[in-house]
Amino acid sequence: LGLSGPPGAGKSTFIECFGKMLTERGHKVSVLAVDPSSSTSGGSLLGDKTRMTELSRDMNAYIRPSPTRGTLGGVTRTTNEAILLCEGGGYDVVLVETVGVGQSEFAVADMVDMFVLLLPPAGGDELQGIKRGIIEMADLVAVNKADGDLIVPARRIQAEYVSAMKLLRKRSKVWRPKV
Repeated sequence: LGLSGPPGAGKSTFIECFGKMLTERGHKVSVLAVDPSSSTSGGSLLGDKTRMTELSRDMNAYIRPSPTRGTLGGVTRTTNEAILLCEGGGYDVVLVETVGVGQSEFAVADMVDMFVLLLPPAGGDELQGIKRGIIEMADLVAVNKADGDLIVPARRIQAEYVSAMKLLRKRSKVWRPKV
């Protein structure tokens, strides 16, 4: 499962909750988190593991943060190989968290069975949804943080993306992307 979305959409929080749910159901979960590298120093914070404290302590979970090292598309040069290694190591669910910064961060879509775009309730309007790029590649668009005062904006964004996705060309004959 590939996950992308803008900063602040709650990707790491979602992965931790979803990952814990999966391990509690007997799955072995691997998380490959991709962090951007500095164009100046080449360094990376690799902070995703620290934001997934519960999952990082779970014996049935493995979290591996990796720097992009200048690779574009939201993943690393070796993400596909890392997915295969995790599957070979007995992990039956592999979650790939992309850098998640924009319309072109969807290289992971060709590496996974399902590509999920996570959006905050203030994730743009219908015009954002019909931009070619990441939205075309999404198998599922999930509006996150849809509670409290954000319920109404979340439902509005959901409706706008449902409408916008009707205008996009279908990638599959058997699956219609859901919002």
